[in-house]
Amino acid sequence: MSLKNPNRVRASQPKRIAIVLANPSVSTTTGWPVGFWWSELTHPYFAFTEQGYEVTLFSPAGGRCEADALSDPRDPSGYSKTDLISLGFIASPDLLALVDNTRPLREIDIDHFDAIVVAGGQSPMFSFGPDDGLAATFAAFYEAGKVAAALCHGVAVLKYAQLSNGQPLAKGKTVTGFANVEEDFADQAVWSMKLLPEDKHVMPWRIEDALKQLGANYIQAGLWRSFAIRDGNLITGQQNFSGLETARLVIEALGA
Repeated sequence: MSLKNPNRVRASQPKRIAIVLANPSVSTTTGWPVGFWWSELTHPYFAFTEQGYEVTLFSPAGGRCEADALSDPRDPSGYSKTDLISLGFIASPDLLALVDNTRPLREIDIDHFDAIVVAGGQSPMFSFGPDDGLAATFAAFYEAGKVAAALCHGVAVLKYAQLSNGQPLAKGKTVTGFANVEEDFADQAVWSMKLLPEDKHVMPWRIEDALKQLGANYIQAGLWRSFAIRDGNLITGQQNFSGLETARLVIEALGA
């Protein structure tokens, strides 16, 4: 890349990361409260801070964010009981306070940050939209040559993100995100527990389908496999097991 390109990622600048969490919402398909997913915050946070980066947490509305119950290692279901990174984060009052006091998205100064990382969870599928400011901020990071990353259902931001020429940011890009085979797995799980009738789905739409409709080259590594992909300064992670993979690509893109 030419040294005269003003939009390149500048490895010499201090590394500052804006992680965006979804605000609490209610699923329109299940009626359940939904939020962000712990590992999609804590695993990147761990990787970035180990690297010496400065990390600030944001959410579209600011304020307290809440995690999906199944992502909590302490949840009686035991679904995430092996997630020791999240358990350690939750056990730290100082770190937990960051989630209770996220800064509103409008306070992001793109010039101050080197990268934006949008965490997933169930809430993004119900709370992200074309007019919440996140899609425009994400696209602005990308067009400024900053790293723009999204993970799991946080990749929902790409459904709405447009470049300044009006084209979808995802068009022609190689990307990943929560896969149809994983949505099928989730649907089968709730159907088997009689939590939803079999004509209802957990999610109102699907990441994989939406990205393909936008003209993206969607790829995935298989059911629940850790996977992330970088296309220039756009980075996407497949699902909740892909936080560290996503973070590693962000670190690589930043040059350290």
